[in-house]
Amino acid sequence: MPKRLSAAQVEQYQREGCIFPIRAFSVEEAGGMRQRLEALAAAEGGKLSRATNQKPHILLPWLADVVRSPRILDAVEDVLGPNILCWASGFFWKPAKDPAFISWHQDSTYWGLSHSDIVTAWVAFSPSTVESGCMRVVPGTHLQDQVAHRDTFAEENMLSRGQEIAVDVDENDAVDVVLQPGEMSLHHVRIFHGSKNNRSSEPRIGFAIRYIPTYLRQLNDAGDSATLVRGVDEYRHFEEEPVPQSDFDAACVAYHKAMLDRQQKILYAGAEKVKEFTGPAASATR
Repeated sequence: MPKRLSAAQVEQYQREGCIFPIRAFSVEEAGGMRQRLEALAAAEGGKLSRATNQKPHILLPWLADVVRSPRILDAVEDVLGPNILCWASGFFWKPAKDPAFISWHQDSTYWGLSHSDIVTAWVAFSPSTVESGCMRVVPGTHLQDQVAHRDTFAEENMLSRGQEIAVDVDENDAVDVVLQPGEMSLHHVRIFHGSKNNRSSEPRIGFAIRYIPTYLRQLNDAGDSATLVRGVDEYRHFEEEPVPQSDFDAACVAYHKAMLDRQQKILYAGAEKVKEFTGPAASATR
């Protein structure tokens, strides 16, 4: 029996590759988390640095709690099974009236993981609407294999390489993933998805958490790490990440810096250009 999702929702995920909305936090809880995030961004000069935004759950106890939330993990377990690692996390933050967008892509393109049993929980910290540039998905495309992508490194593209699917995407089949604060979606690593720019007067903020079953491996020889968030890890394919005891504690900041080096090698393997993970979190003397 599913823990959180209905049998129909599990079947929908298997058929379409995405389900939403799922209530993860109350509107008030989401508002409180948004305030903490905005305070952090203000301390970093008004925008979250690229370094801080790579696996911030290693740096901040409140985000370590979010990635371990039973309200998220019960739903994730229903599609992945009981032994779960958090492989990555990060914010997709589009300021009001901002040209930033996300091209059509598959998450699996440059992650280097051994299997497609990977799910993203995308948690809304603010309203994610059509006007604000909510995520769009093409249901059923997760049943395809990995398709070809091309790197653009376009300035306003929020993806690591500005990568985009190199085959035709029928946008007539796309579905808008509209979420209210505290709601989340689950989407498969192979589903075609993207989003337009934010035309609204409010920021669009979402926290993307990448969950994998413990049997996956990293195929890139750079090495990799993850956080066990549920069950047991009998395989030990990933180095276990530390749990922060306070915001930016020295041990976690030092570990995070080493993790950034590995993550950069994974995400930019074979790329013509590299975007450095710069910013305050990259310094162990923060």
